Amino acid sequence: MVGILLLTHAPLGQAFLAACAHVFRGPTEHLEAIDVIADQDLGEVQILAAAAIKRLDDGDGVLVITDVKGGTPANCCNRLADAGRVEVIAGVSLPMLLRAITYRRDTLDVVVEMALAGAQSGAVRVDNRIRVGET
Repeated sequence: MVGILLLTHAPLGQAFLAACAHVFRGPTEHLEAIDVIADQDLGEVQILAAAAIKRLDDGDGVLVITDVKGGTPANCCNRLADAGRVEVIAGVSLPMLLRAITYRRDTLDVVVEMALAGAQSGAVRVDNRIRVGET
């Protein structure tokens, strides 16, 4: 099973864990979060993330999801990426995460693609205004 690590600005990671526990009615295995706090030492974050990846990887790889490309958590992820073993994507959303969890018994490449598809299909305009010609 592909492990999933959320590496985000605090308190996003823990909030996403709570949302997943709500949706799936309990904690999700092989899913962890590291919330990076302001001015946290990047070396410390790297050590925490490397340890989490080691815990999460049962041989199928780990997907690291971060919040904003170019932010401190994402910059820490750059050094963790290892094609085929540790993949990193940015722009976490709940649809992305739920899709990744749903497909994580597949290969790491499939989990990455499904997570990205979940993010794209999950970002939609919700509009209940009546349009011309509709009743």
